[in-house]
Amino acid sequence: MTLSSLLIQALNGLAEASSLFLVAVGLSLIFGVSRIVNFAHGSLYMLGLYVAWTLVQAWGDTVPGFWGAVLAAAVSIGLLGALMEIAVLKRIYRAPAMFQLLATFALVLVFDDLALWLWGPEDLLGPLAPGLDGSVPVLGRYVPTYDLALILIGPVVWFLLWILLNRSHWGRQIRAATQDREMLGALGVNPVWLFTSVFALGAFLAGLAGALQLPRQPANLGLDLAVIGDAFVVVVVGGMGSISGAALAAILIAQLKALCIALGTVEILGVSVAFPKLTLVVEFLFMAVVLVFRPWGLLGKPLSLPRVAAGTEVPLLRAGRGVRWLGWAVCAAVLLLPLMGSALPYASVLVQDMLIAVIFAVSLHFMMGLGGMVSFGHAAYFGLGAYGVALAFKNLGWSMAASLLVAPVLAGLAALIFGWFCVRLAGVYLAMLTLAFAQIVWSVVYQWDAVTGGSNGLIGVWPEAWLSGEAWFVFVAAVAIVVVMCVRHMAFSHFGLALRAVRDSALRADALGMNVRRVQLTGFVIAGVLAGVAGGLFVFSKGGVSPETLMVGTSVDALVMVLLGGIQQLAGPVIGGVAFTLMRDVLVGMTEYWGALFGAVILFIVLVFPQGLAGQAARWNAMRRRS
Repeated sequence: MTLSSLLIQALNGLAEASSLFLVAVGLSLIFGVSRIVNFAHGSLYMLGLYVAWTLVQAWGDTVPGFWGAVLAAAVSIGLLGALMEIAVLKRIYRAPAMFQLLATFALVLVFDDLALWLWGPEDLLGPLAPGLDGSVPVLGRYVPTYDLALILIGPVVWFLLWILLNRSHWGRQIRAATQDREMLGALGVNPVWLFTSVFALGAFLAGLAGALQLPRQPANLGLDLAVIGDAFVVVVVGGMGSISGAALAAILIAQLKALCIALGTVEILGVSVAFPKLTLVVEFLFMAVVLVFRPWGLLGKPLSLPRVAAGTEVPLLRAGRGVRWLGWAVCAAVLLLPLMGSALPYASVLVQDMLIAVIFAVSLHFMMGLGGMVSFGHAAYFGLGAYGVALAFKNLGWSMAASLLVAPVLAGLAALIFGWFCVRLAGVYLAMLTLAFAQIVWSVVYQWDAVTGGSNGLIGVWPEAWLSGEAWFVFVAAVAIVVVMCVRHMAFSHFGLALRAVRDSALRADALGMNVRRVQLTGFVIAGVLAGVAGGLFVFSKGGVSPETLMVGTSVDALVMVLLGGIQQLAGPVIGGVAFTLMRDVLVGMTEYWGALFGAVILFIVLVFPQGLAGQAARWNAMRRRS
């Protein structure tokens, strides 16, 4: 590593920091005012790049054509953000925060298929920026002129935002809404158009960030999920709602990545350490460290509590006799399904996937619904369970029974270690720390080729002859039934009551003598163990495992299952897991754009049944009893 290479990487880091700041600052603004975690923000970034590419093709790559296309794309995405807020999000501001997240995830599916329909699956690379297509010599090396322009654009946008938020009446209203929305409304300020304008500004910034990447990277369908992870990290590290915090976090994270690239492979105590590989996870490592020691981010503040008391959680009720008989009838039908294999050959395959999805959803619901701990990284325990079984069975030569026991043990140990740090946080900060740990695990699995198979994963992991075919299906069904019954029993046990008490009011639970963190950590570990069980069954059902099982998409799938079914009902994750698996299987076979249909169905459920499917069924049942 030389001084010139270090300086070049530092300049590259500053250019990357400018791009990170532009996309993250809009997300920070939106959360600061509306408290909505906008999962679709990455989609707005992606669409900004696509729209800019289209306009440049139409207007030409001249100076007016290129920069006019960049600005027009940003304005178009700003208008799309305002439309998104008016048509969808405005209707669910009073819904639980997780249902708002579910709605934005549905929009991700819709926008992704919209881009596929309009621009196709191929990557689209735009032209170089006219007048900035050269390079500048620096210490014998060359830096692209466009990167130097990006380094200037970031601070200019930050300065303009600072003036807007600190020197304008609208900006003062935004800062007031960030600190105390209820008081702002009491002073006569109409928050409706304030929220819409903030969404439009945040979407404009996301579109601008995407459009500015036109000469640097091709437009592709994977940008939305790739960008939203980095944006969340920047916002959380800097402090939710802090513009300066987002700028500081973007610079620190980008420079850490640049430093890893500049260091290359280094010998430390006789061990070769390839620092460039850390670029996949260094931001999550940094976020984990920051949140452990600075729970509200570098420049953030604790979120203000609403002045209006939050609605109490609906108390869990034991199922009536009719519901219990229905449940046992369903269990019997599932166990007897292999007898109908000749008439319904595909049914057992689909139901087996449903059963594994139910176990995974039940595990997440245990910590979310009963414990109030939201996780964006629950895939870590699912994936560790799957990899633990595959390694024990295939590499170590253990028996199938012994290998299956590895799944809950390994997942439980990981949940114990990660949970010890996570339960010290709450809300979105807890969720983001779980995501950080999950990404760290994914990075290790993805890059440890000698043990995990790297990106290829591990294949050829099939059940032994004595527990294959119909016997394996019955085993999976029996495990799923036992897991659901055990969770139901724990929900009404003394521990379940303690967990729900901590969820509803940690301060009151502590005043009653409960060890709040111990209760939360126990719930966290139980959820991890159950997710590991699902992962262990998954690997034998599919014959292998790959790093995709540890990615954020798997965690989002579990979230969608829980929320679709209803977070306030014990039957919610069961119904959600079944509905999610069935809808995805049916829609995939209907059209190439099944994601948009799936997103539309999710939006319909969120808007019409904000309590989830099980919650709405319970509501109808209560209305029937009263009548």
